[in-house]
Amino acid sequence: MNDVSRSDDEMEGRKSGKRRQVAALPWRGEGDALRILLVSSRETRRWVIPKGWPMKGRTDPQAAAQEAYEEAGLKGAIAPRPFGEYPYLKRLKNGQARMVKVDVYPLEVKETLAAWPEQGQRTLEWMTPVEAALAVQEPELRDLIARFAGVDLASDHDMPAKAPTPVRVAFQRLRRRVTALWGRYRR
Repeated sequence: MNDVSRSDDEMEGRKSGKRRQVAALPWRGEGDALRILLVSSRETRRWVIPKGWPMKGRTDPQAAAQEAYEEAGLKGAIAPRPFGEYPYLKRLKNGQARMVKVDVYPLEVKETLAAWPEQGQRTLEWMTPVEAALAVQEPELRDLIARFAGVDLASDHDMPAKAPTPVRVAFQRLRRRVTALWGRYRR
């Protein structure tokens, strides 16, 4: 896991029950060719952008770019300032959930690598801005993507199916395990 640096603001945020992360908003192309890259989360498999905790010895934009490399094998030009922010509910390892604020730094993708640290743990997909905005679960992230791309979501776009809940994901995993065990037992 990444080394974490904690600013006075973040420590104050921890006291109030809020935390802060940084994220990259990977993009390429222009106009009608503009595409946004989304990655699946490891636990719930919902569509998200590469994100993580601030890193000791790195600026927030550098940490966001590092997350894009680790989660999706991307290299490029990261914006020096966040384009916006969004909140989401983060499930912690101890089972608790905390509200986390995410600062989002646009990343113009210049290179996609053949291998990266989390390869095989996530699904990656380049989407149109409308597809990307409608695929994410967090309304504030949806609006941020739409604002970044300059698209209007007020028209009659079909909303994608909601992301599976953690309980449903756990049930699906259990069903796969039971099916695998049953196959071994029947031999």
